[in-house]
Amino acid sequence: MDKDRPSNHPGLSPIDDKHLSRESWKIFQIMAEFVEGFERLAKISPSVSIFGSARTKKDDPYYKLAEDIALELSNAGFSVVSGGGPGIMEAANKGAYEGKSPSVGLNIQLPHEQSGNGYQDIGLTFRHFFSRKVMFVKYASAYVVLPGGFGTLDELAEILTLVQTGKSRKIPIILVASSFWSKLIDWFETTLVDAGTISPEDMNLITILDDPKDVVNAIFDHYENRDFELSAEEQEIMLEL
Repeated sequence: MDKDRPSNHPGLSPIDDKHLSRESWKIFQIMAEFVEGFERLAKISPSVSIFGSARTKKDDPYYKLAEDIALELSNAGFSVVSGGGPGIMEAANKGAYEGKSPSVGLNIQLPHEQSGNGYQDIGLTFRHFFSRKVMFVKYASAYVVLPGGFGTLDELAEILTLVQTGKSRKIPIILVASSFWSKLIDWFETTLVDAGTISPEDMNLITILDDPKDVVNAIFDHYENRDFELSAEEQEIMLEL
C-alpha cells in the first residue's frame, strides 16, 4: 500500500490538510495565552485562588460567605483570583474588589454560562481550560474551595493531584462549608483510603473550615515559619508544572 495515500479503512477519515494546518496554528494561540498569563500574573503574589459554583445566586448564603472570605483575604494582603464568571466567582471578585488588594478574573470562553463579572482589577480571557488551570496553580499561595459542581471538583482534584505527586509545591487547600463537603470527605476516608487508592496521610492535604477569619488564619499559620515567596527548590518544581 502507498503509505502517502489516505487510508480507506472504515472509521478512519482521510487527512484534511486544511484542518491539520489549523490544528498546528493553534499552538501559537495556546502559547499566547501562557505568555500573557505569565506576564500579567507574575507580580500578584501572594495570591489565593477561590473556586465555587457559577450557578450560585446573589441571595444564597454561600455567595455572601465567598464575598466575606475574599474581602478578608484582600485586606490581609492577598490578591484574590477567581474564574471571573458569575456566582461564587463573582462573589470572590466582588469581595476582593472592595478590599485593598487586586481582584483577578481568569475568564473562560464557553458556549453557555460564563460571562465576565464587573469586579476585576485584572482580567484575562482564555479559550483553553488547561492553560487557564495552570494560571490558577502557578501563582497561588492557597486554594479556597466553596460549594460547586463539576468544574469546582475538577479544580479540587487537580490541585490535590499536583501536590500529592510533588508536581506543585504544598499549599493550603481549604474546603469551606463543612456541611456541603462532609459526605465527600467521608467517602475519601471510607472508600479511597480503605481501597488503598490514596494514603491516609493524603487526607492531611485538606482543611475544612466555615468562618472567613479562620480561612485567613489557616493560610498565615501555614506560612508562619517561611516566606510567601517560593524557595529555590519550589521555583524549580513550578517550572516543571
